[in-house]
Amino acid sequence: MSLDMSPEQKETGRKNFEQAAADIEREKQKTDKPGQPTRRTFMQAAVAGAAVVPVSAAVYYGYDSWKGNKAVKTALIGCGDEGGVLVGDHNPEYLDIVAICDLRPYNIERIFEGETNGPRKGLKKVYGSGKRKEIEDNKAVFSDYKELLKAKDKLGIEAVIIATPLHSHHTIAIECMKAGLHVLCEKLMARKIENCKEMIKAAYDNKVLLSVGHQRHYSMLYAHALEVVNSGVLGDVKHIRALWHRNNSWPFKPSDKEKYAKGFDLPELRDGWCKPILEEDYEALKDKIPMLNELGYEDGIRQLVRWRLYRSTGGGLMAELGSHQLDASSIFLGKVKPIAVSGVGGKYFYGPGKNDRESDDSVFVHFEFPGKSHPLSGKGGKDDNDIVVVSYSSFNTNSFEKYGECLMGSRGTMVVEEERDVFLYKEPEPGKKDSGGRDTSITVGTNAAGKAAMESTSTWGGGGGAAIAKGSSGPKWDSDVRGYRTEMEHFAYLVRKWDKAKGWDREGTDGPFKQEVPRCHGEIAMADAILALTANIAMQKQKRIEFDPKWFQTMEAATPEKAHNDDKPA
Repeated sequence: MSLDMSPEQKETGRKNFEQAAADIEREKQKTDKPGQPTRRTFMQAAVAGAAVVPVSAAVYYGYDSWKGNKAVKTALIGCGDEGGVLVGDHNPEYLDIVAICDLRPYNIERIFEGETNGPRKGLKKVYGSGKRKEIEDNKAVFSDYKELLKAKDKLGIEAVIIATPLHSHHTIAIECMKAGLHVLCEKLMARKIENCKEMIKAAYDNKVLLSVGHQRHYSMLYAHALEVVNSGVLGDVKHIRALWHRNNSWPFKPSDKEKYAKGFDLPELRDGWCKPILEEDYEALKDKIPMLNELGYEDGIRQLVRWRLYRSTGGGLMAELGSHQLDASSIFLGKVKPIAVSGVGGKYFYGPGKNDRESDDSVFVHFEFPGKSHPLSGKGGKDDNDIVVVSYSSFNTNSFEKYGECLMGSRGTMVVEEERDVFLYKEPEPGKKDSGGRDTSITVGTNAAGKAAMESTSTWGGGGGAAIAKGSSGPKWDSDVRGYRTEMEHFAYLVRKWDKAKGWDREGTDGPFKQEVPRCHGEIAMADAILALTANIAMQKQKRIEFDPKWFQTMEAATPEKAHNDDKPA
């Protein structure tokens, strides 16, 4: 994201962010009116000079009273890449994985043993070698989730984590909820918006929890970034630039440790979406092709393994990658509904002889969101021209920029990079030397109107915060900032305190729920799905599409697919 920043400038931006987060937190602790800073409180904070240690995720998200609860007995349905991430990052004090389910023997083995490097630690590294014996002795390894549901009472299963291919989310989730199980489903919520609405209705009807895995809702890094944004120090944000670029143009090199099934093509290029078909999976599934076809894998084993390459089973780059950035942008903008989307995308790189596929390999889209003064912002504004543009790009032939989001405001810029770093910079003031820019240190004070504002300084003011962001020497994968662990802990906490009598009752039609619900419950996750899937339609139809408010209403039948005759969006 930060193309032309030197290491020194990045360090300045990192310290600026931690300083701002700490100044804002000190103000909240020292005034009876949080969010209404005064110069006196900021000056007191600066004089105090003490570093602010951010509260733990459990305190921040309100589930610090877990002690004394038993871990929720949970089944994992889908043991592939994302299932492996969730197993590797879950806390066994909150969730106890007692059953696993996957069609592929390779996935079952990897979920037990994990991988040598990376976040997929496997059950063995989380629990020890005895966990495999426990699950196998209890006959709790399944290839069919329906058989798992039949055994749920015997195994004491209370909840499920669903990390299967996208097109199957809604069917599995609904059947689990009808069986009385709480559900944490991976993102994207569903392949079609009507399926999202069906999932929400199933949760309401069966009075069980439904949480969807957009982990940025539980990232402490994003939580602190949001507090800085909400303080107003960035000024008027008119543009958010988001991206996730990767380079999959390198030749695929077969492994001498894997045996590949005969009769299937090997990938020509290294690509996590286009994996080789392994012999162990073929031997286990070669006689079950009709069953795979019934489950939506029309191309059999090949489609099961490479499901992201197909329009019917995957949602392309917008669903797999773009939904993360759109979710983050929506959070930063106060979860306002978008106005319109347009863009271009296509299969510009892959093709015959190069990991051919149905899904796009390059997408470039622009969303129009209402600014604070726009009538659709819900803040009483009347300026139809107050628009915030969110641009997103993703392609597969260059990885020069790191993925993330860049918020550009009239008074400052914030860059969130790789879910582990945040850089903050003040805009230079006309006629004032060293008043801003990439080399300028800041503190947060107040302007003439009494609102929070960045102030340039030659030295660091007050004490900064604890290491919220992770420096270049920090680990690539850090549970404290990514949100996966927190997401699952909060889910377990809600399972333990869930009052089925209250269910999803609300104070009024659109009012707050009568009990605590997940931070990314069905309605929020459906909005993210609408953003991603409507962008696909806009690119496919080559037109600007305006969002219909009814698409976001659970009880309305309207969906973007129905509005644009799109049964199999790209």
